[in-house]
Amino acid sequence: MPEETPTIETREEVMFFDTDIGGVVHNIAYLRMIETARTRLAAKMGMQLREMASTQVYPVVVRTEIDYRKPATLGDELIITGRLERMERVRFWVAFEIRRAGEDLVLITCRQSLALVQMPQGRPMRLPGDWSEKYAHLLLNSA
Repeated sequence: MPEETPTIETREEVMFFDTDIGGVVHNIAYLRMIETARTRLAAKMGMQLREMASTQVYPVVVRTEIDYRKPATLGDELIITGRLERMERVRFWVAFEIRRAGEDLVLITCRQSLALVQMPQGRPMRLPGDWSEKYAHLLLNSA
């Protein structure tokens, strides 16, 4: 039976190290926040950090698309939402939005393509077989 689409929500407070001299968040700081959300989303999908370290199978970012719509600033509380968006045979896409807490305005949108890679060989692997059952509605060819 298909499962719901995996989703995650994390919160981050904008710190000094996230900003430039004007108190505006650096573009790279958003990617750090997205990395945290993506790691928690992966755990929700069955890829816990300790298991990855043991099996040496890691979700590796292949592509990042990000749109910086509005800036966040020092002291803002940000809400990062993420979800599994689409699956192919050897890669999958996740999508993220960053909003300021208490506001509906989207500050950042981001999509990332990932592949599972067996280390140390660096060999791409097929996605787990049960994903095509659990998340059938997200398969590229299911439409």
